[in-house]
Amino acid sequence: MPACNGAAFLKRIRKLQAEIWIDGQKMNGNICDHDAFKGLLKSKAKLFDLQMDPKNSSFMTYPSPLTGDRVGTSYLSPRSKEDLKKRRLTTQEWAKTSGSMMGRSPDYINTALMALGTAWDAFQDKNNRGKNLKNLYEHARENDLTFSHTFVSPQVNRSVGYYEDDDEPLSAQIVKKNKDGLVIKGARLLATQGGITDELLVLPVGGKFIKDSFVYAFSIPSNTPNLKFICRESFAYRGSTFDHPLGSRFEEMDTIVVFDHVLVPWERVFLYNNYAIANAMYKESNFYPFLLHQTASRQVVKIEFLLGAAQLIVDTIHIGEYQHVQEKVSELIIGLETMKALLLSSEVEAKQDKRGTMVPSENPLHAAIITFSRLYPRFTEIIQLLGASGLISIPTEKDFNSPLKNDLNHYLQGAFCNGEEKTKIFRLAWDISTSAFGGRQTLYERFFFGDPVRLSTGLYNNYAKDHAVNLAKSLLDH
Repeated sequence: MPACNGAAFLKRIRKLQAEIWIDGQKMNGNICDHDAFKGLLKSKAKLFDLQMDPKNSSFMTYPSPLTGDRVGTSYLSPRSKEDLKKRRLTTQEWAKTSGSMMGRSPDYINTALMALGTAWDAFQDKNNRGKNLKNLYEHARENDLTFSHTFVSPQVNRSVGYYEDDDEPLSAQIVKKNKDGLVIKGARLLATQGGITDELLVLPVGGKFIKDSFVYAFSIPSNTPNLKFICRESFAYRGSTFDHPLGSRFEEMDTIVVFDHVLVPWERVFLYNNYAIANAMYKESNFYPFLLHQTASRQVVKIEFLLGAAQLIVDTIHIGEYQHVQEKVSELIIGLETMKALLLSSEVEAKQDKRGTMVPSENPLHAAIITFSRLYPRFTEIIQLLGASGLISIPTEKDFNSPLKNDLNHYLQGAFCNGEEKTKIFRLAWDISTSAFGGRQTLYERFFFGDPVRLSTGLYNNYAKDHAVNLAKSLLDH
């Protein structure tokens, strides 16, 4: 089936029955009813309904090149700058439904798969594994599949000289191959939404490959036998959207993925034991420019959401006349306009590659992702500074439905609203900046694309500085 609605998405996930462990227990029953997942799944279902809404379908879907049916724009391989704009608008339309607190909305990995699938020929080897990737991309696009992904190894010993014991693998690696496929044993980290997506995309871990057993890439259904997802503690503590306006709806569970001799069929493998392809795959596919474009599009919405939350605090307790408050809110405005400018610059400077794919300019996007990793912790701090003790004095929904209601409405009132309305605003600010959900968001955005120092080093090493140097030299002659 082509682009689907929310009901079809939820039906697929209910039938999936992946092996998920949470709080020491194996998940049983309907995952859509589980307290840790139901809020997120309901929110994701709304994304699919949004793309099917007639007023959005013109840019959130496009005709399939195979069937002519409407498929999701997050799978669109852009051929023009207008296509890049459609991709941006789709990401931002979805991001608005959560204030961009859903960092792993379907368009993120759909974008990754589009980049890889469009460059499937770069994966071709004597076993036609590039065709496997092409088939995966087309199957996902035509069926509107969702993906989790993982390419982080366990943090065991990060010293330079550490070398893992072969007898008991820690990092997921190939331990056997046979006529049916590869057998994978070991673990991977940080599969956000692991077990609650149709598929798990497994890509090579970054850095130098030290063994052949780590040179692989594949995608498998999340319910593949011997594949298990171990959840961290859920931050969806209560279902009340008053008490936890963000966590109750947008908590994206992070999981450890354990491969206990998982058989990956050969037709699912698109990279195996080929160092040349492994080392070139991300550049050949323009993997990072496209992912950065999706991410920056989402992050623009996130800053706008935080700006709105900050101004709600300012208005609610009437502190806008103070210059230090205006300065703090201006920081958010400057961050928003900076990110918008960098994002649009990447589209203005976009160029077609050798396959005719319109690729956004990478330098503005690297600047954006590094900038955002520094801005976001500061912006949540500003929310804390503006809210101050108001972020602590936040009664619950049940308090306002009790005999305490009149007292709370009186003593917690704002400049122009009663206590319940004010508390609702401050609970939103608390969930952004101070709750467990908010803390996870801050850590997540700090390291979204990796260590900011490493990212800055990469930008320095890859940025063409000759023109700037020549300009500086030209002024030495006068």
